[in-house]
Amino acid sequence: MRSIRRRTFLQTAAAAVAAAATPVEESTVKLGFDSYSVRAFQWKAPRLLDYAASQKLDTIQFSSLDDYESREPAYLAKVKDQAARLRISIDAGMGCICPSSKSFSKNGPPARDRLLDGLRIAKAVGAASMRCYLGSSADRLPIDPHIENTINLFKSVRSETLDIGVKIALENHSGDLQAREVKTIIEESGKDFVASCLDTGNPIWCIEDPFVTLEILGPYVVTTHVRDSCVFEVPRGAAGQWVALGDGNIDLVRFMEQFRKLCPNSSMQLEIITGRPPTLLPVFRRGFLEGVPQDARVGVRALRRVGKARTSFHGRDGDRRCAGTAAARDERSAQRTTAHRSGTQLRVRQKKVKRRDQLALVALPGYSLLTPLLLAP
Repeated sequence: MRSIRRRTFLQTAAAAVAAAATPVEESTVKLGFDSYSVRAFQWKAPRLLDYAASQKLDTIQFSSLDDYESREPAYLAKVKDQAARLRISIDAGMGCICPSSKSFSKNGPPARDRLLDGLRIAKAVGAASMRCYLGSSADRLPIDPHIENTINLFKSVRSETLDIGVKIALENHSGDLQAREVKTIIEESGKDFVASCLDTGNPIWCIEDPFVTLEILGPYVVTTHVRDSCVFEVPRGAAGQWVALGDGNIDLVRFMEQFRKLCPNSSMQLEIITGRPPTLLPVFRRGFLEGVPQDARVGVRALRRVGKARTSFHGRDGDRRCAGTAAARDERSAQRTTAHRSGTQLRVRQKKVKRRDQLALVALPGYSLLTPLLLAP
């Protein structure tokens, strides 16, 4: 029932915006989900397609090559035919492609071969795009070498990618890249074959407002991971958490309005992750903001209301084990400190951090803002 309410909520928001759009047919957005959201069921592509059809969805993203039981041409052709019969479009996907990233598996073929293999599989199932990612927040310091390696990798497959006819959709993944960095990779690699997989939940991990991410990447977006987030103050800085649609700080009606304007040709794939505890964003810790460009127009805004921690909803979404891992990684600090928050009326706090940056926590009646203020030299 909960998942139905989320879907109905988003469709209602979409309908409200569509009613104001002219003409309506030009603002239609294909709604679907990312297979990662239901990975605990261990369903493969045929079962995932049947489930998407049962929910009356338009599209689906197979974000991992593990979603396929086989990579044989005959099997992939059957998946393509099933999707066509159900009138569901497929966005394909794979994992880390940057050979220097800590997330890149050292066991297996070279990055170039893996990338081309993923693109060929995407083509075989009828996809027009294939999601992939650089790495994670563990790669941010320094991030420039990984960006350069990713650009070089993409350039090396340009000819084959154009022949295959599937766009590479680079995700802003797990705090690895800010929007302007994704844009740089797309522009320098070639926007004729590289695009964006916009993730609305990941910007908070690298101190970026999801609306800024949308504004910068909008013209390049071909597929998405859409979910809600909340950000709130804790004694050691701030904490962030992924929550059910409507439970967080993102104004979803406004997001839909902007999404329709900026990403008219993109699918909207819901990636609902609700089983994880808050994650500490130690913004006052020395070095934490070193990966934030001096001139970056960045921030994490808690729109309309001050965020607060949510009870992790596990259900069968596969995040129960991840929740324990995340809590251990953060020394359970976010969970412990949420009990000591000062409530919805925050005081203005400023604390200097490295590189003459400041972080201001501002709370006004009905509105709060968490933004790094980048000082002039």
